[in-house]
Amino acid sequence: MDFKLDLVQVTIPEDANVIIGQSHFIKTVEDIYECIVTTNPSLKFGIAFIEASGPRLIRFDGNDEELIKIAVENAQKIGAGHCFVIVLKEGFPINIKNQLQNVQEVIGIFAATANPLQIIIAESEQGRGILGVIDGFKPLGIENQKDIENRKDFLRKITQYKR
Repeated sequence: MDFKLDLVQVTIPEDANVIIGQSHFIKTVEDIYECIVTTNPSLKFGIAFIEASGPRLIRFDGNDEELIKIAVENAQKIGAGHCFVIVLKEGFPINIKNQLQNVQEVIGIFAATANPLQIIIAESEQGRGILGVIDGFKPLGIENQKDIENRKDFLRKITQYKR
C-alpha cells in the first residue's frame, strides 16, 4: 500500500485562535456549537466538520460568518475524515478546552493555538488522515531570570496568577 505526505498551512485570522481535532459522528457540529455557547457565550466562532462516511460532506455552523468561512476553507484544505476545525475570537482555546474534550463525539485535539500552524497529512487510496501538527517555531534559547519575571507579569495581567 502506498501513501503520500502533505503539509497543510492553516489559515488563522489576526487576533484569532484555531482548534483542530478528531471526532466521530454527524452530530459533532451541533454538540460543539452547544458546548461553546454554553461555556463562553462571548466567543465568536466558526466550526467545520468533515464526514468520513455517508455523503462525506463538510458540515458547518457558528455565530460569525467570516469565521465559519475560514473554518470551512481550512477543513477543505485538510480534507481528513472526521476532523473538525474551530476558529475563534474574543477568547482563547483554554476557555473551552475542558468542556470541548467532554463532548461525546470528540476523540482528541491535535492543536489549539494562535501560532502559525501546519498539519501533517498522510493520504492513501482510502483517504486522508492527520499524522500530527507543527505549532509555531523552534525555540531560540532557555529562559533567564528576566524572562521568568516577564512571564509571571504577563500571567498576572491575564489571570489571577499569584506565584
